[in-house]
Amino acid sequence: MEPKESISACIRVKDELSKTVLMPGDPLRAKALAEKYLTDVVCFNDVRNMLGFTGTYKGKRISVMGHGMGVPSVGLYTHELFTQFGVDNIIRIGSAGGLSMDVDAMDVVIAEAASTNSSYGNAYGIPGQLAACADFDMLETAVNVAREKNIKYKVGRVYTSDFFYYPQKGLNETLRDSGHLCVEMETAGLFWEAEMNHKRAASILSISDHLFKPQALTAEERQNGFTDMMEIALETAWKFAD
Repeated sequence: MEPKESISACIRVKDELSKTVLMPGDPLRAKALAEKYLTDVVCFNDVRNMLGFTGTYKGKRISVMGHGMGVPSVGLYTHELFTQFGVDNIIRIGSAGGLSMDVDAMDVVIAEAASTNSSYGNAYGIPGQLAACADFDMLETAVNVAREKNIKYKVGRVYTSDFFYYPQKGLNETLRDSGHLCVEMETAGLFWEAEMNHKRAASILSISDHLFKPQALTAEERQNGFTDMMEIALETAWKFAD
């Protein structure tokens, strides 16, 4: 892809941007990932400190960029990547709180769909609610990678919340009882942007704590669980990278 100047105030490309982007919420985590897993790394964005980097992984170009917290933030950055910079594939990588009793801290959750309390999807004008679903090819690839690497994983619905601290009681119990694996804050927004722009998206999450079990990871355990998630995400990204 040729370097492109952004017409927005949010992304300024200084170097080649890959068609496949890994996106954690924290821009500093994006920087750490690029330095740890990629070679020949260059920074393509530093606007508002939402850092983005492009490097090489196993001979292919892959980009890593933060997306911030919440559906509006991930929607903004992924929309611009999809529509202004020729990105075709985005994989969200992040942490989530466990809901299902079949999920434990350090497990990897590969989201097939996301329920949500966000109204972001209403803007697309579809009567009812637009289903927020992963791209099947990316989902299948991630599952196959996890199996090949013998990494413990679950596939299913997640819940994307606009609230980190939800003000009413009982929501987590309802989500658990209706089959949601975990709760986080961005997946639905990513899936909607990908669907409406005819692109691919996946969300691969690491369970950092559990809302119904006395489980919360130490710093070392978070790192180990994060490594499993990253191995799946990197190998999946590699399959779709240019």
